[in-house]
Amino acid sequence: MSRTVPPGRFIAVVGPSGAGKDSVMEAYCAAHPDVMRTRRVITRSEEAVGEDADGVSPAEFDALAAAGGFALHWQAHGLSYGIPASVEAALAEGRDVMANLSRSVLPLLQERFARSAIVLITAPAEVLAMRLAARGRETPEEQARRLKRAQFQLAEGLDPIVIQNDGTLAEAVAGIDAALQPERA
Repeated sequence: MSRTVPPGRFIAVVGPSGAGKDSVMEAYCAAHPDVMRTRRVITRSEEAVGEDADGVSPAEFDALAAAGGFALHWQAHGLSYGIPASVEAALAEGRDVMANLSRSVLPLLQERFARSAIVLITAPAEVLAMRLAARGRETPEEQARRLKRAQFQLAEGLDPIVIQNDGTLAEAVAGIDAALQPERA
């Protein structure tokens, strides 16, 4: 009799710009090598400072989307974002997958994936402002707009794990671990 492997979880990471999502994800996946960290595909050049993604042209993005190359895709901040369809194989094998998403696609998680979790990473406004200025990717005006959006609300019915990322990365990873541990068995 063969044992059926339950599908892995799609762990969606969201939060305001400057919250440290990429740093926390990197630290979490380093501590959990069995978790697949997925790079987004974005219509931004690969040379963009601080962006952990694969850059493509808008035409390339549209072609990938039309060919079913994305498990999820959306538009935000004037750019197109996608999660490669390759995550589906990892999930089917029982591996958890972690990806940086936009809050706009969170309502699709439960209908798109058999198992999912949402991790909301945030930080105080002064920490966000400092991080945005340090990364140097946006103009001061764009930084101000991102800071205004920092206090966003998630869609009703979503129950995220909230991580206040104003301490060490180890503390942020421990917070995610504590919240996800009951499901890891």
